[in-house]
Amino acid sequence: MQHIHPTAIVEEGAQISPKAVVGPYAFISAKAKLADGVVIAQGAQIHGHTEIGENTKIFQNAAIGSIPQDLKFRGGDVKLIIGKNNIIREFTFFNPGTEDDRGETLIGDNNLFMAYTHVAHDCVIGNNNILANNAALAGHVVIGNHVVIGGHTPVHQFVHIGDHAMIGGASAVTQDIPPFCLAEGNRATVRSLNIVGLRRRFEKEDIQAISDAWKKIFRSKKPMKEVAQALLEESDNVKVKQLCEFILQTKRGIPYERK
Repeated sequence: MQHIHPTAIVEEGAQISPKAVVGPYAFISAKAKLADGVVIAQGAQIHGHTEIGENTKIFQNAAIGSIPQDLKFRGGDVKLIIGKNNIIREFTFFNPGTEDDRGETLIGDNNLFMAYTHVAHDCVIGNNNILANNAALAGHVVIGNHVVIGGHTPVHQFVHIGDHAMIGGASAVTQDIPPFCLAEGNRATVRSLNIVGLRRRFEKEDIQAISDAWKKIFRSKKPMKEVAQALLEESDNVKVKQLCEFILQTKRGIPYERK
């Protein structure tokens, strides 16, 4: 049964499921769409054209869907699309897209955004990710699946972070981080494989294949893309190919210091 607290402000036109909950002093915009099981807690604000998928919970004082922090923004009909089963904690700040890019910010399913995290305009975030407190994504950032970003970590505009990567806390990410890797530092560099994460999700054969490929790519004295291209052609392992393709497609470069 739909429950909207009498002190909440809900603009005419908002589409709210009968199975959603809107808490006291919350704000819901006219273009918002709330699916079954969505919970909007006390004082949270849902602005603009924001769509929120089933069972996503938005905690107190979050500001979701307010206009981008982009001086070029001209007020177009831009969107923020949030998937299912996300947990979005207190004082988080999410922006929609901009007319100059995709026009929408996309967030997948089963993500945890801890308090004070920021997702800027035109970001694309996959599924099953964790962003710890005060992690901040600049505009146009792309994050894969099963990524962990430590607290107090900013990510530069246009950076891509691959599946199953982990970023240490208090890092500063200015270049692309490949799948399966662990990166940390200011500025963040690739240190090793995210071996703990891989052991939780992959079979030993895949982990060994990824590890062998990682050593060839990152510890060889040959150019990184040259090694990745050779491995892409000779390996039949899907995850090795994923690693190689990411490296070949990077536009911001891979941060790694050879010793």
